[in-house]
Amino acid sequence: MSPYAGEGANLAMLDAADLALAVVKHGDDVEAALAEYEAVMFPRAAASAEASAQGLDLCFAADAPKGIVEFFSRMDAPTAEEVR
Repeated sequence: MSPYAGEGANLAMLDAADLALAVVKHGDDVEAALAEYEAVMFPRAAASAEASAQGLDLCFAADAPKGIVEFFSRMDAPTAEEVR
């Protein structure tokens, strides 16, 4: 997964916590723990991977940085004048 969605470290920590909870819950049944963990992790990772791929495409598009500028322009962030 590319870093363009800003999800990597957050997902890694959440994945670690979810996996640890599943292992504790299932004890010696590692396969059951993995199955429970993966049922949650894979859909979550797929959504983040899609967002990351979209960010990667924006950064390296033929007309870059146009797409990035448009993306951030749609965000509801204060302007420099509003911050002052």
